[in-house]
Order: sequence, then structure tokens, then C-alpha cells
Amino acid sequence: MPSLRSVTALAALSCVSLASPVDRRSIEKRDTFSFNQVFRGTVRKNGPIQMAKVYNKYKGTAPADVQSAAAAAATGTVAATPEDDYDSLYLCPVTVGGTELELDFDTGSADLWVFSTLMTQSEQTGHAVYDPTKSGTEETGSSWDISYGDGSGASGKVYADKVVVGGVTATSQAVEAATSVSTSFTQDTDNDGLLGLAFSSINTVEPESKKTFFDTVGDSLAKKLFTVTLKKGEAGSYDLGYIDDSKYTGEIVYVDVDTSNGFWEFKPSAYAVGDGATQTATIDAIADTGTTLLYLPRDVVSAYYEQVSGAQYSSNYGGYIFDCSTDLPAFSLVINGEKRTVPGSYVNYAPASGSQCFGGIQRDDGIGFSIVGDIFLKSQFVVFDASSTTPRLGWAQQAGVSNSGSNSTGTTTPSSTPTPTPTPSPSSFAPENPFPFPFAA
Repeated sequence: MPSLRSVTALAALSCVSLASPVDRRSIEKRDTFSFNQVFRGTVRKNGPIQMAKVYNKYKGTAPADVQSAAAAAATGTVAATPEDDYDSLYLCPVTVGGTELELDFDTGSADLWVFSTLMTQSEQTGHAVYDPTKSGTEETGSSWDISYGDGSGASGKVYADKVVVGGVTATSQAVEAATSVSTSFTQDTDNDGLLGLAFSSINTVEPESKKTFFDTVGDSLAKKLFTVTLKKGEAGSYDLGYIDDSKYTGEIVYVDVDTSNGFWEFKPSAYAVGDGATQTATIDAIADTGTTLLYLPRDVVSAYYEQVSGAQYSSNYGGYIFDCSTDLPAFSLVINGEKRTVPGSYVNYAPASGSQCFGGIQRDDGIGFSIVGDIFLKSQFVVFDASSTTPRLGWAQQAGVSNSGSNSTGTTTPSSTPTPTPTPSPSSFAPENPFPFPFAA
């Protein structure tokens, strides 16, 4: 079952602006804005459930073992994750129609979807909600309806209203106000909706798609781009309109984006495991802050785990597992001729059972494409650049993260406690990562 809280955990960034809100009409081309993540609690890691959410989000066909592993995890059949193993949850305070909501940021979808007063009172319980009657103007005839393979979903009406993200204001942004949502979403009270940063062409509003928040305000920025600096075990940031040179090392390598499917889609040409030789591969991938793991073609994943002593594919978990004490090799993607590397320790995602851990690199079988999610993104400084006719992605090694092929980190391991993280109660746990909406995430 998709779950709001579980869907964007580490990747969905929370933001606190460094500038005061201003009306979009007063923003000049020179304006830039930066948003830092804000700690919002903790979420339990669970590999099988995380994988199931990705298949739901992209309406892929999950292999039978992934389905059964996720079902077992959801019912408690699989050994429980230790209570001390959890990740920090970061959300973004976004003001919609004068009400502050906690939203997930997702480069893998393109809708701005929120809980609203149009829902029943029981569905609203525990959530901050948007009231369209205060300042919204209904887009008569427009609606949205999203369903998932497991039978869950959400639907509602569309309004034009003011949306403020830190220092950036969209005065007439399309806001998708929910009238009905599945129980799986209402039970997760940490998140009040989602803000998509994929391309507007895949916005789900009918009969005519609406612009994303980024497309609405993009032309008012000094440059129509945003950068993402996700971090392992600590707050990261989003920057709009400019590139902060202090956040990366070396050069930014750019690659053109194929927008035909509405995603930030690109083609790494090769990969490398540890200090091994570069291997040519056919990889068609999207950069998705709303997905936790790194999903790659089966042969690439097999090549990685062949270098991990004792690693095996487990049908019980629907993915690769290994001894938690194993020293994992780094993994590199070759992007426009340059290696970009994630340290091996980042690939140790979460405990599976006993001394076994679940890998952060898994097969993309049945999804239809590869997904470069947070496991990899947390090692990179990524530029989402829509300032020219052909959008592009820029990749640089994140400052403070090793680009060596060997396993070096300088960051926390999966079993360590992020800072700041108060000891949570078991009832506050939920499977990690953002909620599985096909629209922006």
C-alpha cells in the first residue's frame, strides 16, 4: 500500500527560505532563492515496501517476489527492522492559499496535490488542509484522479491560488485539492501533499494539464534552473535560479534531457564498480528525488553484487541482501564521459533480518526505465536546468563526498542515528520514502 509518510522520507526536502516572500510580479530576473531542509521526524526503513512503492508510482509490473516481500513486510511476516534504525524525514513548508502545509518535493512527478477541506472530516484528521473557499478560484471542468495498482488512489478538484515556497510566490498556481483519498494516505499524518518538479506535460489534470510550480515561476528567476543537494544523515537544500559553487567539487558535467516522457530523463553510457574498469551499458534513466533507491538494469546490478562477498538475491525480500558488516565497493555512472560516484557505504540501505542488510542498488525489472534515486543523489550536486530549448542535467561530486572508486565515506552508516533525531516511539515509524504519486514528486 502506498503511504504518504513512506513516500519521500529522505528525498523529499523540507525547506526554510533565506528570503522573504514577495509577489511574483515584483520578482526580477536577478532573483535567486535557497531553501534548506528542515527536520520533521523519523521514518522506518524497509527495502521491500520501498520497492513496491516505486512500482505503484510508475505503474510498473512488480515481479512476484517483490509483491510477496512487500506484502509480508506490511503484515509483519518479515522480521521487523530494529527500532534504532531509521532515517530523518525532511519536508518543505509550503503556503497554499494562506495555509502552511508540509509537502514533499518530487522531480519524478508533476502535480501540486494537497489535502483539503473538501475531504470528509475523518479524512482530514491529523493533516493541515487547504481551504479553497478562502482565496481559490475553481477551474471549472478541471479534475484529477490518480489510481495505483494496489487499488489505492486520490482525486479532486482544481483551483487557482497563491502558492509561496520560501521567497518565491506564484500568484495563480494550479492547486489540486483532494476531495477523496485512500485510507493508506490519510493514515500518514506527516505529509499534507506533494509538489512535483517533473515537466508539466505529465501533469494529471484533465481535460488540460496544468503548469508545475517551477514552470510558473521559472521565467522570473535569474536563470530557469534549480539545484538539488540531498545529503546522507543531515539536511540538504534546494537552490532556485543559481548555482552555488561551494556545494560541489570538480566540474559540472552536463547531459541533455529527453523530455518526451515528461521526466528528467538521461542516458548514462557506462558504469564502474569500485576501482574496476568502466563497462559500457545501455541505461535509460530518470533523476528522481522522490525515489529512495537506485534502480538499474539487471546485468548492471548483478555485476555490482558479484563484487560483494556473500551477496545474494533473496526472493523473500525481492532484492539483493548481504552481511551488514560487508565493506561495499563504490559505484560509478559515466555521464557524458565523466564518472560520478556514490561511496559504497551509501549502498548499505537498511537491515533486512539478523545480520543481513538490504542493498540500495536493485533491479529495475518491470518499471520500464532505470531510476537514479536518493541513494545516488545524496552523493551528488545536481543541476536541473530548463533555461534553454533542450533541458539538461548537470552532475558534480558533492562537496565533502569522496569520488574515489574505493569505499570511503565520511558519513553515517545505515545503522547510525542521524542528527538531530530524538528517540522515536515504535508507533511513529513508517516505511521510508515519499508517497507514490505518478505526478511530480
